Amino acid sequence: MASYLPRIADQELQERLGYIGAILIEGPKACGKTATATRQAETVFRLDEDAAARGLVTLDPNRLFANPTPILFDEWQVEPAIWNRVRRQVDDRNGPGLYILTGSATPKHDASRHSGAGRFSVMAMRPMTLFESGQSNGEMSLAALLDGERQTGLGTHLSFDELVKRIIIGGWPELVGTDERRARRWLRDYLANIVEVDIQTLGSRRDPVNLRRLLAALGRSVGQAAKAAELARDVGGEAGPIAKETLAAYLSALERLHLTENSEAWLPHMRSRARLRAAEVRYFVDPSLGPAALGVGSAELSHDLHALGLHFEGLVVRDLRVYAQLLDGRVDSWRDSNGNRVDAIVTIGPSLWGAFEIKLNPDAVDAAAAALLRFARSVDTERHGQPACLGVITSTGPGGRRDDGVHVIPIGCLGP
Repeated sequence: MASYLPRIADQELQERLGYIGAILIEGPKACGKTATATRQAETVFRLDEDAAARGLVTLDPNRLFANPTPILFDEWQVEPAIWNRVRRQVDDRNGPGLYILTGSATPKHDASRHSGAGRFSVMAMRPMTLFESGQSNGEMSLAALLDGERQTGLGTHLSFDELVKRIIIGGWPELVGTDERRARRWLRDYLANIVEVDIQTLGSRRDPVNLRRLLAALGRSVGQAAKAAELARDVGGEAGPIAKETLAAYLSALERLHLTENSEAWLPHMRSRARLRAAEVRYFVDPSLGPAALGVGSAELSHDLHALGLHFEGLVVRDLRVYAQLLDGRVDSWRDSNGNRVDAIVTIGPSLWGAFEIKLNPDAVDAAAAALLRFARSVDTERHGQPACLGVITSTGPGGRRDDGVHVIPIGCLGP
């Protein structure tokens, strides 16, 4: 395994430790939560491996909390009672930076588990962005773009073939520096473990065959607002659609394991009379999961440019989410009933926002820029303010602000 590479989450975790007693880091397995949290912790308890520590949660919790802080309780959901113990300790000690909890699965709601409001800060963590794994030089900062600065960059260092491989390999820390063949085997085993072990431990047993079909259906639906009825038909196959309750349970399990992260609809006031679409756009938390679920690699993906464009969109949205989170922002999508769409709307606070189209082919920049300008004119800016940035994020080539004000942003230049 590669040595630790600095993460954007390092800064965010340090900031949160400065103002609140406990931080809960949530994210998919193997995204780097434990490594990042360990760098800030003075004491570490790995509850998924340490039976003695699990026993002390009930029998003698004071022995756990007598250690130097910050104390890390890794995979806390294995011993859910630790939540209330930590909450009480935060109340009693009344100070910041005491505890870190990490979890790769969100437990079901438990009436006996008290609210963490005012004691816990919940921090999402995802696999590595291209900036963190070294494929982006970060010359074009999202923060600076949203601050109205003119940004330039040259993204030619990231070739088309290498970009496709980054989609297949993904941002998993364990795969930094590995080749595609090994990465595909790792991801195959990762998904097999999810289907056969992790989802089964969340509740009643789920059909592994149907779960694999669902993952493949989601792989085909990346970047699209696929309806539940469509997914139910894909999963059921010749036997007919699976029950909507079953599908809902499957999708909930994937969400609880932090494997999917959909974009909600941005619903601004518009000057246009077109009805806005409220359906979520579906994404995996990392672009590698879609091709892995479909069993395809860079060679197959390169021969289907439409599919490649959608998985490229998934990669860009992952990176935008990480960079926006550092700014206390979020990433949504926008679509209307006339078929118009904007791939990513980044919002910071109540009125700061930027709109981004994602285009694999640099030749599509002119049309995407024109669409962004039309969209910006249709937003009621008296209520929402002017866009801080309009940008087209593309695969390679030079980046900068065009004469029409739209930024061209090669993904190999985008950074926090």
